[in-house]
Amino acid sequence: MTLSPPPFGSAGEHQLQQQLGTAERAARFYDQQVRPCLTPEMREFIARQAMVFLATADSHGECDASFRAGPPGFVHVIDDHSLAYPEFRGNGVLASAGNMTENPHLGMLFVDFTHHHVGLHVNGTARLHTDTSLRSLHPGLPTDVAPGRSPEMWVHLSIEEAYIHCSKYIPHLEPAPRPTSHDSTRPKDSNYFTGLGRGMGSPALPGGRVAPTSVT
Repeated sequence: MTLSPPPFGSAGEHQLQQQLGTAERAARFYDQQVRPCLTPEMREFIARQAMVFLATADSHGECDASFRAGPPGFVHVIDDHSLAYPEFRGNGVLASAGNMTENPHLGMLFVDFTHHHVGLHVNGTARLHTDTSLRSLHPGLPTDVAPGRSPEMWVHLSIEEAYIHCSKYIPHLEPAPRPTSHDSTRPKDSNYFTGLGRGMGSPALPGGRVAPTSVT
């Protein structure tokens, strides 16, 4: 008798489950925790979240992880099978959106670090829309997602699976106001990881020393 493959998960994870003897445990997780659409509890959870982590890959499988944030509910649940979030003006690279044009698979991870310490994975197929085109399809789309900012585009996700990320290793973070004073020792964002904020573009050496620069 040939057993049908589990309804969720990749061929690779099912193969490893067989090799490592976790298939029965994984089957219970798929059955009890994974859903093909959003439950009412998932919808309420997303509506409270002010951040989400994104996972995309291009047509060659080269991966990229990114982050989005906004007022609670900036990720808008359209219905049990779809949601959308706005893309605002950024550095112009468009890494995540660019990947979606080649490979529409999108993974989203919402994490509550402050109250219930639980996460939610939402995976599916993404499509890019202009504000006008998506609003014509879904008139209930919020009109003022982030005050003073207009979306350059929207990402619409058709949901294929959603499941919990357990609380065991999620750290507790206390919300705090953003500092209002400027830290003079902090490099500008554009220089933060380039070494240019250390003066004359000198890279840092172990122990906080700065390497000398050569002049040609």
